[in-house]
Amino acid sequence: MNAERHTVVYEPNRHLKQGIRIWKEMGAELFESRELVWRLFVRNLMARYKQTALGYVWIVLTPAVAIGTFMVLHRAGVFQVGELSMPYPLFALMGLTVWQLFATGLSCGCQSLVGAGDMIAKINFPRETLVFAAMAQALFEFAVKYGLILLGCWLWGWRPSWGIVLFPLAALPLFVLTVGLSLMLALLNGVIRDTANAVALITTFLMFLTPVFYPVPPEKGWVFQLNPLTPLVEAPRRLAVTGTLGDGAGFVSASGLAVLVFLLAWRVFHLVETKIPERM
Repeated sequence: MNAERHTVVYEPNRHLKQGIRIWKEMGAELFESRELVWRLFVRNLMARYKQTALGYVWIVLTPAVAIGTFMVLHRAGVFQVGELSMPYPLFALMGLTVWQLFATGLSCGCQSLVGAGDMIAKINFPRETLVFAAMAQALFEFAVKYGLILLGCWLWGWRPSWGIVLFPLAALPLFVLTVGLSLMLALLNGVIRDTANAVALITTFLMFLTPVFYPVPPEKGWVFQLNPLTPLVEAPRRLAVTGTLGDGAGFVSASGLAVLVFLLAWRVFHLVETKIPERM
């Protein structure tokens, strides 16, 4: 009995010829790799806090020091934010929680491919799982800080609006943007290792141009409107305070840009994925 023979023809531009069908393949591939993403996330999390004296306390200690510094400057009159409808520590904690989702995600995502070492060269698996696993670490820290926000509302006796429940959902567009930028930066860092240092420098600079620790000054609002991160950082906090997104049009526009960046970056990453082992 003759067995059927199947001929497999290799086409170097197969991904380009698939057109829109490639998105279905990319989604299915990522879904099938969900367990790998989880295992990589656990490995990265354990490695980050291994052999540290304070361990997971660093997740809380880092924002506490930053907020404490701005509180001292605020009370000393050096740093003025005007009248607020909530305790300043909570205001700063909400802003920093959203911002560090962006900053931590970029930092971890940028180094995700380089940090994988020989794993990329010796094992065949979807390389974007490394970036998504790094994003899971940023989400974990965000969840811890969100819990601190709820605890802070109780400690300071401040009653938020019903929108506090949707606080994580309002931060989703910023997370989508972070994933998209991380996919591109991870590739760039594989070629130019200075990328990780540049990302740390730029995110620190951008933090002071984004209303993280202070509200948008009314007389200089146009300056912040040029920063697409402003509505993405402000919206979750506004939702928790007033139950509205504030600048709804700006938030929708910035969210659309975030989705566009993510889709473009994921597509580019998938196209050059086979070249990654050669560059690491």
